[in-house]
Amino acid sequence: MTEHPLDPVRILLVDDHPLLRRGLADLLRMEDGLLPSGEAATGEDAIRMASEQDFDLILLDLNMPGLNGIETIIGLRQAGVDAKIIIFTVSDDHADVIEALREGADGYLLKDMEPEALISQIRQAALGRIAISPELTQILARAVQGRKNESRQLPELTKRERDVLRLIARGQSNKVIARNLDITEGTVKVHAKRLLQKLDVRSRTEAAIWFLENNLE
Repeated sequence: MTEHPLDPVRILLVDDHPLLRRGLADLLRMEDGLLPSGEAATGEDAIRMASEQDFDLILLDLNMPGLNGIETIIGLRQAGVDAKIIIFTVSDDHADVIEALREGADGYLLKDMEPEALISQIRQAALGRIAISPELTQILARAVQGRKNESRQLPELTKRERDVLRLIARGQSNKVIARNLDITEGTVKVHAKRLLQKLDVRSRTEAAIWFLENNLE
């Protein structure tokens, strides 16, 4: 049986090509549980819209005029946006993949993939899993292996920080974590910020990978 989130996944499409945005929106509308809820042509507009509205997932182009995809990710995370962010681009450059994931992206997909594969990856991201084009998985694996080979002392985490980290690793949003732990969403954000500092990582994705690497379940 295929897993689906219970509520429709509200998606913001960010790309400077209106025809591509329209095509993506039409594709998503044909799928149960996926709801194209906004479009932005620039990174600046994406940050403003995501700060004002509640999106679950942001499909984001890498190369745009003004703020590029990486700069937009940074701006979104600094603005406190915790929607899942998936880069959707033509670039398969290794440096772009690693930088996007380190800055807070939850996935990296290539625009030449088949529509069925794109929908499948978006559904995976909505369930809290890393969405990445199959041909790019070796890049992620090498990055993870490189961190494993580093000599790092495990940081001391409080019980609450471990609880938050465990739920981040399961792909849960701040809102869901707050509900599960019976604390405020603001408190979750404080814990998450401290976690990233203690783990010396820059994104929730890296924190989740760190959690799995160190077998903290």
